[in-house]
Amino acid sequence: MSTVVVARKGGTVAIASDSLVTFGEMRLPHGYEANAKMFEVGGSTFGAVGSTAHIPVLRQALGQLTPAELQLYSRDALFETFRQLHPKLKEQFYMNSKEGDSDPYESSQFSLLIANRWGIFGIESYREVFEFDRFWAIGSGRRFALGAMHAVYDRARSSREIAEAGVLAGCEFDTNSAAPVRLTSHRLKG
Repeated sequence: MSTVVVARKGGTVAIASDSLVTFGEMRLPHGYEANAKMFEVGGSTFGAVGSTAHIPVLRQALGQLTPAELQLYSRDALFETFRQLHPKLKEQFYMNSKEGDSDPYESSQFSLLIANRWGIFGIESYREVFEFDRFWAIGSGRRFALGAMHAVYDRARSSREIAEAGVLAGCEFDTNSAAPVRLTSHRLKG
């Protein structure tokens, strides 16, 4: 899978990911594939884990939304954006929304982190939206990343430093994550 993290500190937010792509037992490390687990849409940086198909689909689907539909500034606005996006993902991009028979809602099949001038957010497969105060991580390396970010948060000078520590811990201990770290940051809205 991957390690993708977000962090917030000192008036900035940072989002970072590892660079490894895996297909079952096959690894495509940095230099073999122009992998981008992160992408920009509407002034926000998105990081995704799961199927590599999510990246081009989400980039295209989000890019097709009008400015009125692409609202990324709060939990409620993100929920509404992804609620409206879900049928488009099924109809135009052929997303299979079925996971299990006892699931309470149709799944969107992805986990995302978002960094922008309004903060750091997470979206899970049933369109649950989270807003994080300090940091969070997704992917198979998330436990290592969360531990590292927790350990450095108080003494770190920046959100970038925290995010990098998280991804590097994922790369060190998770078999499905590898360097180099890809990282970007945003200034928080005044």
